[in-house]
Amino acid sequence: MKKRQLGKTGIYVNMIGLGCMGFSHAYGMAEDKDTAIKVIRKAYDLGYDFFDTAECYTGENADGTISYNEELVGSALKEVRNKVVIATKFGVTHKGDYLEFDSSPKTIRRALENSLKKLQTDYIDLYYQHRIDPKIEPEVVAGVMKELIKEGKIKAWGISEVNEDYLRRAHAVCPVSAIQNRYSMMARWHEHLFPVCEELGITYVAFSPMANGLLTGKFTPESKFEKGDFRNKMPQYQEEGYKKAQGLLNLLNNLANQKNCTMAQLSMAWMICKKDFIIPIPGSRKESRLTENFNSGNIEMTAEEIRIIDDHLDTMDFAVFGGH
Repeated sequence: MKKRQLGKTGIYVNMIGLGCMGFSHAYGMAEDKDTAIKVIRKAYDLGYDFFDTAECYTGENADGTISYNEELVGSALKEVRNKVVIATKFGVTHKGDYLEFDSSPKTIRRALENSLKKLQTDYIDLYYQHRIDPKIEPEVVAGVMKELIKEGKIKAWGISEVNEDYLRRAHAVCPVSAIQNRYSMMARWHEHLFPVCEELGITYVAFSPMANGLLTGKFTPESKFEKGDFRNKMPQYQEEGYKKAQGLLNLLNNLANQKNCTMAQLSMAWMICKKDFIIPIPGSRKESRLTENFNSGNIEMTAEEIRIIDDHLDTMDFAVFGGH
């Protein structure tokens, strides 16, 4: 599989990364620790070399204790640390139904030290600001990132759910290597950032590339999710939202049959082949799905095939939903 560079860092990773959030956060009860570590390590054995986590990805274990996603990732990858690229994030705390943002310099440094301990490493490959903090100017955040790079504590930095103005201002102080925004066939509202990424040499890391699983074709409004699974409240899994997506699901199914691949694979091949700076980071707890997702990077689509899909998408109206 061809590799893609993260920004202009000289750091190369495979075209499909692994979003590790679901092992402990947002998808019901946290995965059993030993099982989660085993599956993450298996992902490495399958070829994954780019792993995404975050300080705030926590969940509840069956025994009532807290599961820290970074600890799972760190434990799984400590023996192969120099062969993988680990991305984590700072600046967000979950407060029930809302997010609290804090990207002050003091908080960033404290968060970094905590992440280094949980990940069992002395450096972070890619350190994201998880969400824009309206109280802190981008130049201030970028200044801290510049210091951390000089100190050798991080190799590169990025911003999640960023807009163009903030990105340009931050990049002018310390080059941004990657942004991580939602992107899928059902979530194309950040495509206006593509020219900016091309101009500045920034990688677009796409989270929720399968619209939280809907584009796999495996789920319907009748699907039952665990208590605490965010999908229980997502519009695309409600009757109205699912109806809006039905035309896309039918199109995906037909095209996947033509390509002799799965709907999930096609949905990611579509974005990988569209732009050479896009890296999707699907997540799964199942080994079979890890293999399926990784092989998306081997599917080729022509510009004409992508155009045909985009033309169809332009005629469709989807229920939109928020980020993680």
